[in-house]
Formats: sequence, C-alpha cells, structure tokens
Amino acid sequence: MSPRAPALALMGLIVPIGLACSAPGQDTAARRDEPATEEDHGKVAGAAELSEPAYGLTTVDPSGVVRHLDLVEGAETGIADLGPATKVQTDGRFLFVDVAGGVDVVDSGVWTWDHVDHFHYYRAEPREVGRLTGAGPSNVATTTSSTSGGTGVFFPETGEAVLLDTAALADGGLSERYRLEVPPHEGLLVPVGEHALLTEPGPDGTPDRVVALDPEGERLPGAAHRCERASGTITTRVGAVVGCADGALLATSDGDRLKVERIPYPAGRLAPRATSFAGRDGRPTVAALAGRDRIWLLDTRQRAWRLLDAPVALRQVTAVDDDDEHVLGLTVDGRVAVIDGVTGDLLSTTPPLAAASLGSGVGEPVLVVDQQRAYLSAPAERRLHEIDFRDGARVARTFPTPTTPLFTAGTGR
Repeated sequence: MSPRAPALALMGLIVPIGLACSAPGQDTAARRDEPATEEDHGKVAGAAELSEPAYGLTTVDPSGVVRHLDLVEGAETGIADLGPATKVQTDGRFLFVDVAGGVDVVDSGVWTWDHVDHFHYYRAEPREVGRLTGAGPSNVATTTSSTSGGTGVFFPETGEAVLLDTAALADGGLSERYRLEVPPHEGLLVPVGEHALLTEPGPDGTPDRVVALDPEGERLPGAAHRCERASGTITTRVGAVVGCADGALLATSDGDRLKVERIPYPAGRLAPRATSFAGRDGRPTVAALAGRDRIWLLDTRQRAWRLLDAPVALRQVTAVDDDDEHVLGLTVDGRVAVIDGVTGDLLSTTPPLAAASLGSGVGEPVLVVDQQRAYLSAPAERRLHEIDFRDGARVARTFPTPTTPLFTAGTGR
C-alpha cells in the first residue's frame, strides 16, 4: 500500500493506529526517538523516524498565523503567517488553506506511513510549501498517502480542477500533474491511485455524474458514472468515496485498473442523505449526519449502509471504528457525545466545551479522533481539548491557545 497517513475532516481529520503503536495523547506520555527496528525500512530523506506517532493539532488563527501543537510534548511551534484564511482542509500531514488568490499549502512536518500490517512514523521540519493559484473557495480531496499519488483541488467558481503531485509536496514543492476546466459548479476532483474522478454538472448546474480520468487527466472511454448532487468525499483503507443523492460511489485502483461501484441506500430509507463523511484514518467505516437526529454509517469493506437514531441532536459525527464500534458526535450545545455504534445508545458526554463557539459563530469546532482519544477545538473559548472517550468522556487535557484557533487540523496521521 502507498505510504501515508486522512481524511477532517477537517472536517476528515483522523488517525490510523497499528499493532505496534503506543497510545497517543497519554497524560504523561513521553516521545521515544530511537530508530525503528527494521533497519532503513521506510527511510525518508530529511526526516527522523520515530518509534511512536507524533500526533499534533495544527491551527490557523484569524490573521493566518499557523501554529502546531505537539500532543506528546505539549509544545507549540509557529510555522507560517499566511494572511487571512477562509477555509482549511487536510490529509493528516498537509494543510490546504484558502487565502486570497488561491490555496496555500503548509507541511505540518509530521506524518504516518501505512504499511497495512504495521506503521512508520516521521517528523521533519514544518514549512510553508507554496501557493496554488485559483479563484474563490476550494474543495480538496486526498488519498491515504501524504508522500505519493495525487491531491485533487477543485475551484467551484471557475470550474478549474488541479491534480497536485503529492510526492512533490513532500519534497517541498508544488507540481501540477494537470489542470482541467469544466463548467463552474460545486464539484470535486478525487484521486484514486494513479486515476481520478471528476464531477460534471447537469443542466441545473449541480453535479450529476463523475467521469474517470487516466494519469494524464484524459477521460477513460465509457467511464461516466451517475452521481446526482455529488457531495462529500473521503478515502478509506478500501477506496475513495463520493456521496451521491441515492447513496455513494466507491472507487478502487489496482495498478492501471480503476473500478467504480455503487453503494445504494437501503430500500425505503426516509432519512436525509449523507453530504460529508468522517472517520478514523485507515479504517473502512465512516460516519455522516442524516439531519441532526440520525447517523449514517458506511462500511466500505462490506459495501453497506446502516442508519442509527442519534440519542442527542448533533452538529458533527465521526466513526472511531474500533472493536467497541464507538461513534463520536459534537452536540448542538457543544458537548462531545460517545455513542454505541450498534445500538445508538448514549454512553457518555463531556460538559459543554464549545458552547460559546457554536453560539457566537466564531469558527466551527473540529472533532478529531484516534483509537484512544478524541480532540475538540473550541475557537471562541481559545481551547483545544483532549478527551478519553473510553473513560466516561473524561477531559484528559486542555490546552489554552494564544489566539483564536479559527481552523484546526489533526496532523501526524
């Protein structure tokens, strides 16, 4: 499998944990920087290999200052000053920051390399990589690798679709594999191995299909797939998901072959459709809201949906996809709710941690999960919280921030 580590994000912001991992975010955790046991296996030039993941929270404040909080050492480091930002998206290593004139790419300097049966963890110098020119807000789609493959950037106002070379980003530069133009619409360019899926609009200006592209950006013969009102994408361990009005498309790549499957909603469903997805990085099951009072769970390995009644009204939801099938949600009053992913029962909640943020509209709190802990940003409160969801939603640590963490990304994933 290609290297990397997902997903929040930000909204997809989410963590793979392997059998050889230590649990992140322990209250008294200490990093061990010894070399990995397999000599030079997965070695990356200019990066130090770590014996455990270097998870962090990378934030952007209203003036565009980027800071990185090391969740193991508790230290905060400044990375860049980009100017006012309007949106941040992430793949678990890089931040893609909407600014005037395009998208600034920032390397958090921490990432995980997924070898399926084990993982390697790396740390390098964080840096601002460069600016991708474009007009208006962007939609970014990533893969499970932050060192290879492509990263898709779509500018809805102009209909420009750009596939960035992710290996070039890892080397500190911007390189466009191709830049295409389609009619402006709220679209997506979703990388799938060496291929990609590109949305196209119908007569009403909303996306109604995706077309498959080869590594050069050329359309593959006969490779258009119906996907009315396409919205939301995430890449799981199985493949790339694109949400459609009647379910989802799942795209997988095996070398030079691209396969696209349809996963329809259950017959007779009466719940609102999923429009965005979130889950722990490297896991097959992801979650989406079905309105405020229900939850969709999509198992990409089983190609199946499941609908849960939410025990409380929710603003966000994400799947941990662990042995206990935990689902975590941000409630409408700013609590983190721990939910049983089988029964939908409410297991525990935190106190209100982001009520002021939700009430004031100062940024949108971001919920990030890994196998052991959850992290919630509270922009108006100027706090970042670590939550032990296995221990009664205990707030394990709280980190004050020097400025408003308007946008937050989980990194090191």
